[in-house]
Amino acid sequence: MARGLLGRSPMKLGITEYIDCAHHLPGHERCGSSHGHTYQIDVHIEGDPKGGMILDFADLKGHVRAILAEYDHGDWNEALEYPTVENITELLSNRLKAVVRFPVHVRVWEGHGKWAEI
Repeated sequence: MARGLLGRSPMKLGITEYIDCAHHLPGHERCGSSHGHTYQIDVHIEGDPKGGMILDFADLKGHVRAILAEYDHGDWNEALEYPTVENITELLSNRLKAVVRFPVHVRVWEGHGKWAEI
């Protein structure tokens, strides 16, 4: 792992947001019919707090909220052929990596107690 200032590991900075979406998993016994979840999306970045800050929270929230707004109160099946929590996590991670200049980590909770992380 890369070391930060004074030989320390990079610091992590994170936020949590929530969206509500519907989806169904074609061919899945239990999840084959349309249903919805409240998704908790945890995003953190890693970097050196140069000048005391890695990135302003407002900037990180702005990027995350802009992406999530495209999916909130929508249907994941319009964006993904098979919208499992794993595929949703990968989609959001790829979208964030395109706009955030730091290493990005995404954890998506599908309801309570079930999550995927990349």
